[in-house]
Amino acid sequence: MQEGIIIKSTGSWYSVRLDSGQSIACRIGGKFRKDDKRLTNPIAVGDRVRVVTEVDDEGTGVIREILPRDNYVVRQSPRKKHALHLIASNIDQAIIVMTIAQPKLKQGFIDRFLLMTEPFNIPTIVAFNKVDVYKEEDIEILAYLQDVYEEIGYSTLILSATEGHGLDDFKELLKDKTTLISGQSGVGKSTLINAIAPELDLRTGDISDYSGKGQHTTTFAEMFDLPFGGLLIDTPGIKTLSFNYLEPIDVAHNFREFFAASEECKFGGNCLHRSEPGCAVKAGLEDGRFSELRYANYLTLLDEMEEQNYWERRKV
Repeated sequence: MQEGIIIKSTGSWYSVRLDSGQSIACRIGGKFRKDDKRLTNPIAVGDRVRVVTEVDDEGTGVIREILPRDNYVVRQSPRKKHALHLIASNIDQAIIVMTIAQPKLKQGFIDRFLLMTEPFNIPTIVAFNKVDVYKEEDIEILAYLQDVYEEIGYSTLILSATEGHGLDDFKELLKDKTTLISGQSGVGKSTLINAIAPELDLRTGDISDYSGKGQHTTTFAEMFDLPFGGLLIDTPGIKTLSFNYLEPIDVAHNFREFFAASEECKFGGNCLHRSEPGCAVKAGLEDGRFSELRYANYLTLLDEMEEQNYWERRKV
């Protein structure tokens, strides 16, 4: 029995880098579940595992045990609405890459992504890429979003892979840490990685002229060694994020500024900040302490939680 780390997942096979330095292809031996949740993939990139190496010409192995996780990032499966999909495990931080243009910004995606990382207190950085193509109105939107997220404690980065803007800060942020990098298709994630680590030579794609949306270039989650130190977990471009495993109160507790203010709400931590009397969040919106944009995204997520049939959520 040898220990190692999952460095790539293809759905049915996993690449494991053993502590000896050797990398082998492994399959799963037995059934694994996470907190009795229904998972499409019980093992994620970043997981520490114990492996039995089979005695055959191919040198494949069998994963027999998943070691305890420090944290993990999970999402509702895009294909099976009653199942969950593990994205990554045991990370130090996460970076969500966005653009204001090419493709056009979907701001609500930022708050959806933060809803995945906030429950584990995973430090998350919002990186705005392709700043070299921004028009004047895009720059104004960028400045506004920076203010919104930095005000509540999230770090932001302004990047241009083509012009090299912000790349030194980007490298310093990644150095000697295990980082999950994610974003919607077409935001330039792979181009950014190639700009700071050309040795990796990741495949990049173009924006569709017809739809204005990005084309998927990353097929499976994969962990890479950065030449300047650190590990980077690259993920497939995400189109949508849904949360069949959360209750409305979970949303309230993981919008950090609203949760902090709930101590002053009449109903405390049970307040959903909609029409309840004595709500500190509603008062904060009226006096400008809280972002109306964040609050609008929050209400959208609450509505989605409540529209999902209760028994369907119980099947997860």
